[in-house]
Amino acid sequence: MTQPPPGGSSPQPPGGEQPAEEPENLPARRGEERLAEPVVRTGMFGVQGTPDTSGYGGLQVHRLPPIASEPPYGSYFDELAQSLGSALAADGSGFGEAVERVVVDRGELTFHVRREHLLAVADKMLHDPALRFEIFSGVSGVHYPDETGRELRAVYHLVSITHNRRIRLEVSTSDADRHVPSVTSVYPAANWHERETWDFFGIIFDGHPALTRIEMPDDWLGHPGRKDYPLGGIPVEYRGTKVPPPDERRSYS
Repeated sequence: MTQPPPGGSSPQPPGGEQPAEEPENLPARRGEERLAEPVVRTGMFGVQGTPDTSGYGGLQVHRLPPIASEPPYGSYFDELAQSLGSALAADGSGFGEAVERVVVDRGELTFHVRREHLLAVADKMLHDPALRFEIFSGVSGVHYPDETGRELRAVYHLVSITHNRRIRLEVSTSDADRHVPSVTSVYPAANWHERETWDFFGIIFDGHPALTRIEMPDDWLGHPGRKDYPLGGIPVEYRGTKVPPPDERRSYS
């Protein structure tokens, strides 16, 4: 059995070196940074005007600090950024002009694209041989009501069969100006996906051939995917009992 050194002190690294400091992006350290941010929501869903029925009425959600990654990004991500930059430069633009920030998180790559450059970036993603993202998997809508000027996001999911790669393109827009260019001219498969995102989040895709509701009735008021959409519902009968709508259920707060 190894004996402790005289005096009972802990062993030191060879050469008297001190342990390296923890990286800034460790989850614990990033969690501490988030706790220093203001509280943007209470409860599980931020319900206002009706009782909180989730059982998490005391939960406090802090604003997430903006995340931006610096190169090198690792994996094939650096090659993608360089290839996109070269393709855009050939048309007189540039990577820094079209992409406001890059996020690498949990092994996934996201380019935050300025909306006026979205079509150019999507075109390069599809047609440039070094990129060749042939598959348009969908566009997701996200609503961040506390991020003034960037409340709405359209997130595009692309897959390259040629190079076996994945990437996300994310575009931000304000609630006061909910317009984003439609990418149907580049990816025709975006047609129904953009209709769904308009239906639930109210993002207007300029240039879409028929931007109409796809799941909610045509005369429906509002966009139910938004976090400020009023909570409600209808009573449901199930196995002899009646489940009330959410705004009439028991409150836990």
